[in-house]
Amino acid sequence: MRRPLTVVVLLTAFLIACGGGGEPASPPVSVSCGLTSGQAAPTGRIVFHSKRDGNLEIYVMNADGSEQTRLTENNVVDGFPALSPDGSKIAFLSLRDGNSEVYVMNADGSGVSNLTNNPAEDGNPAWSPDGSKILFSSERDGNVEIYVMNADGSAPTRLTDSEAVDNQPAWSPDGQRILFVSNRDGNFELYVMNLDGSGLTRLSDTDVDESVPAWSPGGECIAFESVEAKGDPPEVYLMSADGSGRTDLTNDPAADGVPAWSPDGSYIAFVSDRDGDADIYVMKADGSGVTRLTENGALDAFPDWSPLP
Repeated sequence: MRRPLTVVVLLTAFLIACGGGGEPASPPVSVSCGLTSGQAAPTGRIVFHSKRDGNLEIYVMNADGSEQTRLTENNVVDGFPALSPDGSKIAFLSLRDGNSEVYVMNADGSGVSNLTNNPAEDGNPAWSPDGSKILFSSERDGNVEIYVMNADGSAPTRLTDSEAVDNQPAWSPDGQRILFVSNRDGNFELYVMNLDGSGLTRLSDTDVDESVPAWSPGGECIAFESVEAKGDPPEVYLMSADGSGRTDLTNDPAADGVPAWSPDGSYIAFVSDRDGDADIYVMKADGSGVTRLTENGALDAFPDWSPLP
């Protein structure tokens, strides 16, 4: 039975709110992705969503976890933020008009505008590298598919056409390909296609679900959320952009997922419940140096990273 977009959109980020605990291991990274060793400390700003004030809202903080600031204030869901490449805008999902829509606002929370304005369910925004277009997923043609629109919401165009769920799109850093999640072969796996929807390629062939893919800034790697076996808690995995070298980065008894790269590719922000509830952490791109950034009793999840101070 097909799940509605509002369920599919929310599923992964809330999945990490449950799981185990324990001390993490530090496995060697076997993927050759041109990773840097990491700066002395991560820099920039991280947007995320949180339920710390009662319902899902969007927040921003420094990359070291300081100066956590609420950007939206609504009695409905505002979440799943995506920063524009220049850090000046945030696209996000909101239910403030009664159904799931893609909105945009300035990085300080001002100037909120509904981009999709459609009676169908829309969500999962992702900016093009030049900031001129936004990918999103929508049910407007009866099934969850990938669409693209101009950054002002004009000219929405459907890119996929499948009876399965096509969801969670991500743009390649060179702007030439689109990465996304689909269950068209039975379980959720990662696929890549050209900008016009042609050249569809399956990147993995597993019997477990994969989700929330994030392309490294250099384009050599893909971080994503997956499991070793069905029933295991999710982990952050890394693989080469061609689908080879699948490696568990977090390798922890807790639930880890929803990865987001630092602008220089040396760090990955992610979500974990290893300390009892879902919080945002950061680690070096090889899985070492894990540091907790948020700490409260509510869910903090879905980070995205800006190079701006």
